[in-house]
Amino acid sequence: MSFDNLLVERDGAVAIVTINRPKVLNALNAQTLDELRRIVLELKRDEAIRAVVVTGAGEKSFIAGADIGELAVQTPAGGKEHAHQGQHVLNLIEGMGKPVIAAINGFCLGGGCELAMACTLRIAADTARIGQPEVNLGLIPGFAGTQRLARLVGKGRALEMILTGAPITAEEAWRIGLVNRVVPAAELVPAARALATQLAAKAPLAVRYAIEATNRGLEMTQAEGAFLETTLFGLVASTADMREGTRAFLEKRKPEFKGK
Repeated sequence: MSFDNLLVERDGAVAIVTINRPKVLNALNAQTLDELRRIVLELKRDEAIRAVVVTGAGEKSFIAGADIGELAVQTPAGGKEHAHQGQHVLNLIEGMGKPVIAAINGFCLGGGCELAMACTLRIAADTARIGQPEVNLGLIPGFAGTQRLARLVGKGRALEMILTGAPITAEEAWRIGLVNRVVPAAELVPAARALATQLAAKAPLAVRYAIEATNRGLEMTQAEGAFLETTLFGLVASTADMREGTRAFLEKRKPEFKGK
């Protein structure tokens, strides 16, 4: 599968997807969104890949937002379709069933922030700047940013970021829980790769259902979420990976998970 705006590297059980439009700070246009859709579906089906890292080309930007040239000419119907397309792709990332780590280098704004929030975990370079500046263009977030941001950092902090449009530093993003780690810029991709490798060594089905229980549980009452957890626990308790994991623990050796 070939792409114009993405670079894809496979390193063992880890795939690294790089948004490759550095001249426009890796802005998300319609073509890039479609290429992301295609690669996410491909990597989801690829049993050899157990974790994914998403980053941006160059040192300046992870993703600086949507393509303003495309936004400037949107009609109401076209704008709704554009937002729907973006939400669909980000939902695919969130529901991939494999850990997806956003390695945030530089500007992570608008659609870039929304894409990072759809990832399972986020590691930011200490030089990163993260925000939802759509209000400065007379817009609101369209790729479910209002929803994911409030769930990650709380209503008050989310509204402050959305209504002021001002980006925050990586350290502030870590303080409010928007990113999981902050590392020196030179260490960003190695740190993300190392974390992805660590997660890729875990039992794939257990990882998948842990992500599903957490994501879906947030949309339920606690009792409903707990019931979902018991159901998924029952599923993984019957897997060959569970038998291998418990046997390896008792035999004091490293488990070899097969995703079955």
